Amino acid sequence: MSMDYEAQLKLQAYLDGELPEKEAREVANWLAKDREAVALHAELRNTRQALAGFEVGVELPESREFFWSKIEREIRRVEQPAPAPTRPTVFAAWRRFLRAATAVAVVALVAVVANRELGIVGGHNPELEAALTDSDIFTYRDYKAGATLVWMSYPADEEVADPETIGTLQ
Repeated sequence: MSMDYEAQLKLQAYLDGELPEKEAREVANWLAKDREAVALHAELRNTRQALAGFEVGVELPESREFFWSKIEREIRRVEQPAPAPTRPTVFAAWRRFLRAATAVAVVALVAVVANRELGIVGGHNPELEAALTDSDIFTYRDYKAGATLVWMSYPADEEVADPETIGTLQ
């Protein structure tokens, strides 16, 4: 039958001399009767002797209490629950909305100015102007190509062209 965990711990405490006198006597009586307990006790004692030389010379840079207090503080910091999210106020929500709207407006304004002044956005952007005084004249300017075209509707729609004068300059 296998030994339970509590019994193994009690045997380890007996080996380390951590048990009160009454419990130590009980464990000694138990060792006198149980072979499995004797085997485990011998194994623990051998392990303890093998590891005894490794602890010599290992020193912490700070006191033992300070070292463990740092560990305890870190455990407490990690175990703290995250603060419950707070609902933003109306003012904070408006401020966040206005920031985003302002950013969009600035980007749009820069795009419009860049397009108008530099012709960057949209590529080739000629202008078509209509003369207000004469609705039959259109001016087409292509600043990128450096060309201007003036279109005149002649003869006017109301006039009928004289077939004899077509093709002559008068």
